[in-house]
Amino acid sequence: MWLYPLLTMSFFGATFGVGLAYASRKFAVKTDPRVQEVLDALPGVNCGGCGFAGCAGYAEAVAAGNVAPTLCSPGGPDVVHKLCAILGVSADISERRVAMVRCAGAATAVRDAAYAGVQTCALAALVGEGFLACKSGCLLYGDCVQACAFDAMEWTPGRVPRVREDKCTACRKCIAVCPKALITVRPESKNVQVVCRSQDRGAIAKQKCALACIACTKCVKTCPVQAISMDGYVAVIDSAACTLCGKCVEACPTHAIQQAHAAA
Repeated sequence: MWLYPLLTMSFFGATFGVGLAYASRKFAVKTDPRVQEVLDALPGVNCGGCGFAGCAGYAEAVAAGNVAPTLCSPGGPDVVHKLCAILGVSADISERRVAMVRCAGAATAVRDAAYAGVQTCALAALVGEGFLACKSGCLLYGDCVQACAFDAMEWTPGRVPRVREDKCTACRKCIAVCPKALITVRPESKNVQVVCRSQDRGAIAKQKCALACIACTKCVKTCPVQAISMDGYVAVIDSAACTLCGKCVEACPTHAIQQAHAAA
């Protein structure tokens, strides 16, 4: 009697096996072999600067042709060349970009409150928008330095962090953690920048910080190529139009426009 159950089980086992084999072929998800090639070409730091959670997600999107092969900042031009070779495409490789902190005077700016909590910018910003009279100023606790995975920022407690341009990959992690939105990226060569984001009126801004932009518009009038405009009460420089003549640096009465230098 034991033979019938054995035969029945064998029959069902064979039937299910054939069914599973057919299903695996019928519903198999085809993968592009270039995905692994692209992934191998990427630096593997998973910084998120490309807009994806990690290198694997970016590799899949690049191989599918959904995004440009130029978004990997840590990889730089070398990786772009490799990806283009894998995909059989060409790409316009733009100038290397680096981060910059748009604040210069926070260390000596007027304080209108005391903060005694956990010393992070994120938490300090929650208490009355920070302890500085200028509510756009750097909070000096170095959250951006802690977020940088490339040792590309140098910082002394109580001072505004500086970017080490030789190590910066423009991954934008520092941008994500700054509660005052003070960090941006710029083309490496365009190192003449406004280092202030205050939207206080001139006299008030000057009272709060000696290096504040006071919206005097001298830089706007001085620029020979009209590369400077006003965003409310703070000047902004169009890096694409700027010729680095330095006239705005000389004209600025508060030194709110500076020529950035890589931290040593």
